[in-house]
Amino acid sequence: MSKPKPHIIIEGSEKYELGIIQDNLILYDFEKMLVYLNAKGKLVLGETFRIFEEDREILFKLCNYAIKDAANCKRLGIDLKKGILLSGPVGCGKTSLMTLLRYIVPHQKPYKIIPARNIVFGFNHVGYKTIEDYGSTNYFCFDDLGVEPIGRHYGKDCNVLGEVMLSRYDLFLEHGVKTHATTNLNAQELETRYGNRVRSRMRELFNLIAFDRGSGDKRK
Repeated sequence: MSKPKPHIIIEGSEKYELGIIQDNLILYDFEKMLVYLNAKGKLVLGETFRIFEEDREILFKLCNYAIKDAANCKRLGIDLKKGILLSGPVGCGKTSLMTLLRYIVPHQKPYKIIPARNIVFGFNHVGYKTIEDYGSTNYFCFDDLGVEPIGRHYGKDCNVLGEVMLSRYDLFLEHGVKTHATTNLNAQELETRYGNRVRSRMRELFNLIAFDRGSGDKRK
């Protein structure tokens, strides 16, 4: 039985080689990764999806993080032990890129993308068990962090995602469990939303990768 080749991905009748194996190491080719991400984007997100030239720098960082290229990540100031906080304006493509990034490393443990507001809705329905559920060793990407409503269960208000972040921080310290997130907010806005304590933990949880604040809405 031949060994699996994680750098070769089959989509229908198409084969995408993302690099070559040399001395038992995969040497990835960024341009080939972009070709695959563009094709996978059309399959997963619709035919109108495309990789934008202006996003190459962001994608270079994300791809090097995903493939765990230690040398490039060190040069880019990315800590491979931490998760990713991808920030940028509404419609710049944050969720799409985090959705697709999982597919270039099928041999790694995937993360689930969960809209932050859905977690709050869950809390409103079942209470603190929701926070416990997201304090598990699963990998998550919390989408649209910071614009979810305040939770309310049996008349008590709760900053649900703030509590989830504190749980995820403990998991990170104890077990190295990664958390990812996307947000439209800047650092000061996140601190206002969640408080200094949570913001401090987020600095330790995440590598910040940010779109230019002037990035346009790609959904228009």
